[in-house]
Amino acid sequence: MIRMADNLETTWASKLLFFLLCLTIIFTTLAYGAVHQPIIAIFYLLVVVIAFLWAFDAFASGALHFNKSLVALPLLAAFLYGIFQVIPFGSLADIGGVSGIPRTISLDPFSTQVSAFHFLAFFIFLAALLTFIDSASRLRKIVWLITIFGFAFAFFAILQAVLSPNKIYGIYEVEYATPFGSFVNRHNFAAYMEMTIAVPLGLMFAGAVPKDRRLLYVTAIALMGIALLLSGSRGGLISLLTQIFFLVILTTETKSYGQLTLKIGLAILLVATIIVGSVLIGGESSLTRFAETAASGDFSANRMYIWGVTLDIIKNNFLFGAGLGAFPVAYTPYDVLSGLERVEQAHNDYLQVLADAGLIGFGIGAFFLFSLFRTGFKNAKSSNTFRRGVALGSLAGCFAILIHSVFDFVLHTTAVSVLFLTLVALVVVSGRRMWDVDEPAPKRRKRSDSSRVISLSEKRKKVKSGNSERLSS
Repeated sequence: MIRMADNLETTWASKLLFFLLCLTIIFTTLAYGAVHQPIIAIFYLLVVVIAFLWAFDAFASGALHFNKSLVALPLLAAFLYGIFQVIPFGSLADIGGVSGIPRTISLDPFSTQVSAFHFLAFFIFLAALLTFIDSASRLRKIVWLITIFGFAFAFFAILQAVLSPNKIYGIYEVEYATPFGSFVNRHNFAAYMEMTIAVPLGLMFAGAVPKDRRLLYVTAIALMGIALLLSGSRGGLISLLTQIFFLVILTTETKSYGQLTLKIGLAILLVATIIVGSVLIGGESSLTRFAETAASGDFSANRMYIWGVTLDIIKNNFLFGAGLGAFPVAYTPYDVLSGLERVEQAHNDYLQVLADAGLIGFGIGAFFLFSLFRTGFKNAKSSNTFRRGVALGSLAGCFAILIHSVFDFVLHTTAVSVLFLTLVALVVVSGRRMWDVDEPAPKRRKRSDSSRVISLSEKRKKVKSGNSERLSS
């Protein structure tokens, strides 16, 4: 039997699977952002275990549960398209006396295969999130995990920036980039903070935070914002500002000018607080770092030239692309400089999608964004205040990453992609019908609670009957 993800039965496999989903978010972040091959291999192993637990849950409950949302399908489509790009269509002519070289769409078949299976791992991870965040209790746990971990991670990053700015955990020194927090690149840390700060921001703007907890939320938001600013990422700062005003627009009625003015004022006050806090903690360097990076002669900062070369790649591989992950190989023939500097990424994910996957890949990406924002705008109007705040914050976090992707390649970092997919899942599941949405966490039942047990049982039966009617229809 196959059922949709409105699961009312909780098996041991489901509990362990949900724990591993949460563990994956934290592990990939702390393990240097999961950019090294051994760490990525452990991530793949976690995904495989999650898939097996999914199968065990189906066996134990007698039904395979899944979420019918289309938002995960583009990841599966990207995997299938990557496999298509490495299918040999004949052979190339002899090159340097070597014959029998297969003719494939991808200019680098091995890298394309690796990228394709990376998309498959992301598809399984996102599909599991969509399926097993199946109760209000689990939804709250994920939200608390992102908020509390984001606060603790920001505090650690600030402390490390003061005590050991050039070494991660005081032991790992990065020579080819500027580290921050546990990430080898400060732009990736800024992208991560954009997403962790978005969730509590969404709850605050939606009015879902009780009065006695607002100071805690404001403190967490401010600290995460300060850490982002101290990282010195210009793309991160721009994305944070657009994220805040995105929330202002979504949470303000068109005709409510007074409310709009108030929220804009609060947004400006929040930004000012973050700037002042960063100056007090990091001194003048926290702001002068932006000017230093702008004036830097580093080749990686020369994005205009890289974008120009990327456009040449797109022109010559417009329909099918040069191959997922094949950008470094495709870049070389069009590079008119000395070639001493190896360019791995386009520093613009939208251009790189076109370069790697062509018009077909662009269509897959456009469908993903359409599904995400259509679902997000719908769930942002939920009558449940908490879930409305979750939808708003998660969608704002995704929006911030999409803005940041214009300047950097942050989604190529596994930890950033994992958290991004978690926010995507929260956007979708915030609109799901959950039987325990209005009930507190289950407690040990006593005999005097017999009436409450009966009411919960009736509610489960009511939701189950509603799901059965939808399946039969």
